[in-house]
Amino acid sequence: MRQGRLPDGFGVRIDPRVRSYSDGRVLIGGSPTRMLKLAPAAAAMIGGDGFLEVNDQQTAQVARRLLDSGVANPRPQLLPAVDDVTVIVPTRNNREGLERLLGALRGHHVIVVDDGSESPIDISAFTGGSGRISVLRQEISRGPAAARNVGMRSATTEFVAFLDSDVVPRAGWLEVMLGHFSDPSVVLVAPRIVALDIESNDLARYEHSRSSLDLGPREAAVRARSVVSYVPSAAILARRRVLLDEGGFDETMRVAEDVDLCWRLEESGWRLRYEPAAHVAHDHRVTFRHWFTRKMYYGTGAAPLGERHARAVAPLSVSPWTIAAAALLATLTKWGVFGALVAMGTTVFRLRRTFVELDQPTRVAAIYAARGFGSGLWQLASAACRHYWPVTLIATLCSSRIRRIAVALAIGEGIADWLKHRETGGLDPVRYIAYKRLDDLAYGAGLWRGAARARSVEALKPTFGG
Repeated sequence: MRQGRLPDGFGVRIDPRVRSYSDGRVLIGGSPTRMLKLAPAAAAMIGGDGFLEVNDQQTAQVARRLLDSGVANPRPQLLPAVDDVTVIVPTRNNREGLERLLGALRGHHVIVVDDGSESPIDISAFTGGSGRISVLRQEISRGPAAARNVGMRSATTEFVAFLDSDVVPRAGWLEVMLGHFSDPSVVLVAPRIVALDIESNDLARYEHSRSSLDLGPREAAVRARSVVSYVPSAAILARRRVLLDEGGFDETMRVAEDVDLCWRLEESGWRLRYEPAAHVAHDHRVTFRHWFTRKMYYGTGAAPLGERHARAVAPLSVSPWTIAAAALLATLTKWGVFGALVAMGTTVFRLRRTFVELDQPTRVAAIYAARGFGSGLWQLASAACRHYWPVTLIATLCSSRIRRIAVALAIGEGIADWLKHRETGGLDPVRYIAYKRLDDLAYGAGLWRGAARARSVEALKPTFGG
């Protein structure tokens, strides 16, 4: 990882989902879940409310370790100036969206990159000729990745914010994210992307609660194979010089170039953050044809990612013990249930050796084994309905038992997902599940289509560990 001393005044707070044992000397949590052991002196630095403020070299080292382990979140206090940011807006044939966005960016340095629009963009009609907004024209469309790179190379500020022309930033979006750069190892920060239209029709309500761009209300480090494994380039803020040194966006990719950038930066040792306190509204597609084709388009991005980051893009990552327990339960027999219990018991036994230093290690091991098994079942159900639905469909045609299991998974996973998102969307479970299954159908179709075109199965291969 890139190192750099956290400045005095920088704070970290233990994530509320992290569990503390042995008087705070052992912390378990993060994504993926891990156990962090602290020396007594280090544990004593953390206050009763889980907060640690950096004030010397020792507290800086402990704070860094907590952040890198994923058990704590940053509470920065130092802000770079907003004038140190240039906003890059790639656009093509979206005058209405661009006008709306520039109206929200008054006072900012803005570079609009016209990526081969049919009618060249003239912003003077709706900006009043502001000298803080400039336009770079590409006569031939080269894609959003190339457009962002062109704008970034033309900027001179320390930071660049990338905003697509179909978004509108909310008040305070930039200031909330800028503070994270007081950590010298942070290279990129992204806001939460919320819906601009939340109630024009049922599809708008579904996207309001379940958009692919909305990564949820919980702050997180951005890491491959974690809860927030990437952030979309529709709205991000980054250190310009670092992005240039790392090659910027891959211009050969027309989709998933943002995922590739995040994973390359992570592989180079930089840190990335997701900051949901900052909001940027996105004009989601809410007509069925455009929505469905866009979901398919997102699915095709897995194939080029598979060529570059095979392990990170795997659609399923579970332990062999979870696979074994799930397969045994699927037999719907007494011996199957018994075998599943044996598999879970084996997992508890293996985990117990990890937690042997804690009080009640068996109980702790049982809790985390159950959580892991539940998470694994969720992954299996989701993958069966989304990434591997063609395989699931063929299997249902061959076996009535598999057909019953598949229907139960589709309904059960859908209900669980609705319960998770019901407060934001307002859709009843029947309509929500219908859209969720169509969402999965579109993405999975794009995934298999992209794999076929690339003649590669890397994006389809699961990984097994633990």
